[in-house]
Amino acid sequence: MRILITGGAGFIGSALVRHLINHTEHEVLNLDKLTYAGNLESLTSIANDSRYEFVQADIADQATVSAVLARFEPQAIMHLAAESHVDRSIDGPGAFIQTNVVGTYALLEATRGYWSKLPPAEREAFRFHHISTDEVYGDLHGVDDLFTETTPYAPSSPYSASKAASDHLVRAWQRTYGLPVLITNCSNNYGPYHFPEKLIPLVILNALAGKPLPVYGNGMQVRDWLFVEDHARALFKVVTEGVVGETYNIGGHNEQKNIDVVRSICGLLDELAPERPAGVAHYADLITFVKDRPGHDLRYAIDASKIERELGWVPQETFESGLRKTVQWYLDNLQWCRRVQDGSYQGERLGFTEPKDLIA
Repeated sequence: MRILITGGAGFIGSALVRHLINHTEHEVLNLDKLTYAGNLESLTSIANDSRYEFVQADIADQATVSAVLARFEPQAIMHLAAESHVDRSIDGPGAFIQTNVVGTYALLEATRGYWSKLPPAEREAFRFHHISTDEVYGDLHGVDDLFTETTPYAPSSPYSASKAASDHLVRAWQRTYGLPVLITNCSNNYGPYHFPEKLIPLVILNALAGKPLPVYGNGMQVRDWLFVEDHARALFKVVTEGVVGETYNIGGHNEQKNIDVVRSICGLLDELAPERPAGVAHYADLITFVKDRPGHDLRYAIDASKIERELGWVPQETFESGLRKTVQWYLDNLQWCRRVQDGSYQGERLGFTEPKDLIA
């Protein structure tokens, strides 16, 4: 197959691209605007593969996207391009509306124009896979409740509202125009190449630098953690075997309180990086509780039984095994982290945001 991936230089997108090039025979075109979170250094290992191509473009530029579709002739589109950081959406929601809503609309229209001209058999086989988030469902209040594919949408932040809007657009383009779509909603991802404004890499790098480890409120917020390489495997399952029109929730079966995640990282660092910064007896001593985020959801948890039952996918990593791999990767790749933090990965200093309250 020829698969076009939007946002393939981002965290999840780059993991998907690496998976497709390393573990399948498919051709991949990566279309990415290269905002601050897009990092081509995450794709160095496969950049010269003959089955991989990169195009820098904005999904909201419908004419350019249409031209790329006409040239590459994809048999599937996997749409990951999105603004995705909740704190940034609170500070500046406009970019989230532009990329996640307007950009998805433009991509759908470019795709519809391309798809409608395909021969009948190719039109039938084509897939548009929209990758979304569990945050569209809002908050879970009970300790046993889980998000299912039929949970009503109740987004809390500008980010989750923009993703909910994009989900609705995708479903409407199927109902109205017949576009063969698939939607997946995933839980919190973690793993190698994660941008260092997110919880796990932020805690690792702050701890190594002897900086405070900021935890929102009392740290009792619960998230279901999904190792990014498990997610990539799930996405490939869905785009190749999923039923058109269906939604599949993808979770890691790993509910953890934020404070427990931070403490687990500190424990691993005590073991794997015992030469601590001056004056730090244990990395956990750096934990600092800060004012909670506005509208902060208390608990997310996904019921991933449908994708296991219908497509046979289950995560390969436990939270313990995945977190150990992640911490070790950051310890082994501090140069990659430094280039992100000083902006040199984009060829210029971008003024990386200090972690005043950048906690996922």
